[in-house]
Amino acid sequence: MAFVPEFDGILRSHMIKVPEVISKASGIKIFGKKIRSIVFSTDVAIVKNINADAVMAVYPFTPQPIITKAIMIAADIPVFCGVGGGITTGHRVVELAMDAEFQGAIGVVVNAPTPNEVIEKLRSSIDIPVCVTIVSLKSDVESRIKAGANIINVSGAQYTPNIVREIRKKHPELAIMATGGPTEETILETIEAGANAITFTPKETPAYLFKEIMDRYRAEL
Repeated sequence: MAFVPEFDGILRSHMIKVPEVISKASGIKIFGKKIRSIVFSTDVAIVKNINADAVMAVYPFTPQPIITKAIMIAADIPVFCGVGGGITTGHRVVELAMDAEFQGAIGVVVNAPTPNEVIEKLRSSIDIPVCVTIVSLKSDVESRIKAGANIINVSGAQYTPNIVREIRKKHPELAIMATGGPTEETILETIEAGANAITFTPKETPAYLFKEIMDRYRAEL
C-alpha cells in the first residue's frame, strides 16, 4: 500500500476521527464524490471537526429549513438532510426536500413510516438521492425501491448486519448505508454483510471532550 502523507496541524490535532475500518467499505459515489463514512450528528462543532466523508443531519423534531441552513453553512463535507416521514408527512416532506436540495444537500433521508406515495413524489420532485430508512427485516424493501428509493439506510440496532445481509442477497447492486455500531468489530461485520457506507455516531460529544480537557486543567493546578 502506498504511503499517505498526513498533516494534522496543532490546533486541529485532537479532532474526532472515524474508525479506520470504515475505509474497507466500497463507498457510494454521488455526483462524483465517493462516500464511505457518514457522521450522524447535528452538532455543528462536531460536523466541523471530524474527518467523515459526509454528514447525516437527522433529528427527532419537525425538520426546519433554518436548521438545515446552519448545518450546511458549518459543514465543508456533503450533507444528507432528514426531511421527515414520521411525525412530518405529506406534501410538507416534499417541500422540505426541495428546500434541502436548493441549499446544497447531497441527499435527503426519510424515516421508516414514510408512505410509498410520498417517496414517489420525492423522486419526481428532486434530483438528489432519496434515502429511505429500514429498521426491521419485516420492512417491505421491494416496495421502497419500486417507489423510488435510491439508497436504503439500515438502522436496526444489533440486527443491522442481518438486515443488510438479507437485502444484499436480493439486491447485489443496491446502494446501502447502515449504522455500524459501537466497535470496529460490529462495523466490519456490517460492511462484510454488504453495507456500502457506514453511519457513525461519535461518543466524543462536546460535554465528553470538555470533561477530559477540564480534568487535565485541574490536574495542572
